[in-house]
Amino acid sequence: MRTTLCVCAVVAAVWLPSHAFGQSQSLADVAKTEEARRKTVKQPAKVYTNEDLKGSAGNSVPAPAAATPALTATPADGKPGDPAKPGDPAKPNPDDPKKDEKYWHDRIASTRETLARDKVLADALQSRINALTTDFVNTSDPAQRAVVEQNRKTALAELDRMNQDIAKQTKALTDIQEEARKASVPPGWLR
Repeated sequence: MRTTLCVCAVVAAVWLPSHAFGQSQSLADVAKTEEARRKTVKQPAKVYTNEDLKGSAGNSVPAPAAATPALTATPADGKPGDPAKPGDPAKPNPDDPKKDEKYWHDRIASTRETLARDKVLADALQSRINALTTDFVNTSDPAQRAVVEQNRKTALAELDRMNQDIAKQTKALTDIQEEARKASVPPGWLR
């Protein structure tokens, strides 16, 4: 019984891999099948290169096709008007800056620097307010307390203004990132 079991195991070990090998396709068969499939394809697929990805404004995506211009209103003579020409999309506006990597990097860097500077100033104002509050509590002379309180109120108003500026700069930073995302700007340009 034991010998029969060993013989069956050996036969199975030899037969299963050879059977699976016989059932699989050879590399030559796969190549012939692929060649036949390619011959049946009518039109080759578009191959995109780096030149295709460079847009007219330095974006990393092709520029969208220009839309058909809208017709103007019909004049009094009853003939349709000429197509409206708001501007030639092929010609960039000379007033618009070139939106390349330097443009995006400089724009976001200046916003970040302004935001960082405002945060440092807000922290300094908070330290000043804390010191003035301590001085107010520890001063017993009413005239000196009035001066300290006035300085403290001025510093509080300035801190409030700085916090509003920080909120504006944070929103501007988010807006720049969103604009860059919509323009398909590579993330590395915003670092």
